[in-house]
Amino acid sequence: MFWCALLFIERGEGTPCIALPPKMLVTSGPYRYLRNPIYMGQIVMLIGFALFFRSSGVLVLAVSWAAFVCGFVLIYEEPGLKKRFGEAYEDYCGRVPRWLPAMRRTAHERTA
Repeated sequence: MFWCALLFIERGEGTPCIALPPKMLVTSGPYRYLRNPIYMGQIVMLIGFALFFRSSGVLVLAVSWAAFVCGFVLIYEEPGLKKRFGEAYEDYCGRVPRWLPAMRRTAHERTA
């Protein structure tokens, strides 16, 4: 998650904060593999805590957070990014999955 925040600052000329969003679309680093690595990191971390501590309460928190984040991304964040970055963001959405990295083989791997 720290790497993602650093990319927003260095390459995006902004922050992960809604009040100071990136001015440039960030598509490198973890964003090359999925569009929401910070949210996925949070969800995976919460699930890990739930498993480690054997806590159903933390698991409920993880599921609740995942549901909230999903709604937030679909209703607020993605429409805003489409408005700010236009075709560049739409192309990015066509190449990079929203939640889970795709296990794609490259052309080189298919011919080898």
